[in-house]
Amino acid sequence: MILIQEIIIGIDEAGRGPVLGPLVICAYAIEKKDLHQLKLLGAKDSKMLSKNKRTELYQKLIDIAVNYKTIHLSASEIDEMRKKASLNDIEQKIMIKAVLELKVNPSEIYIDAADVKEERFGLLFQSYFPKAKIVSRHGADKTFPVVSAASIIAKVERDREIEKIKEKTGINIGSGYPSDPKTKKFLNEYYIKHKKFPYFARESWDTCKKIKEKGVQQAKINEYF
Repeated sequence: MILIQEIIIGIDEAGRGPVLGPLVICAYAIEKKDLHQLKLLGAKDSKMLSKNKRTELYQKLIDIAVNYKTIHLSASEIDEMRKKASLNDIEQKIMIKAVLELKVNPSEIYIDAADVKEERFGLLFQSYFPKAKIVSRHGADKTFPVVSAASIIAKVERDREIEKIKEKTGINIGSGYPSDPKTKKFLNEYYIKHKKFPYFARESWDTCKKIKEKGVQQAKINEYF
């Protein structure tokens, strides 16, 4: 264990909602005395920063951290885990795993809560880290710079994974969100052509289920005629 007093940890994720690509969870640890540096750097909710600004901050945030840990869950891993657990439970479990792998003794942990009941989301953390102050809040990435740091790192790493997918497929798959017309168009055309989804699609999402159901219905109609 790293024996430094007053370690503050922020936890957040990127990619909870998309139908394409990984879910990236980040636990970010910094000494309390260095928290002011996060504000000086301009760390804030990753969605409020441009892609260039996030990329610029990424290494700077890592440089001033005591440690950080990111865990990438692939689409297939998410699908498999959702057979036995809710997405909230999965996030909670992986967030705790990330903190444990930091190998630090935190005095405070700040979490961007996934549960509608924010305090309930933090209860399990308390059992793992009984000596730490646990703060579980909605929109914590907007309120606590240490969570903003985790948000930025997670977002940059997810964006990189999406870019790799675009380069590999040679297709503009969009943002990966179900509401993105480019993403829906890509999934529809891919399923029609291959009769299956690509490895980076979350088949447990309603988006994929509806496309698959539509494909099955069309196949039955074609067989009839």
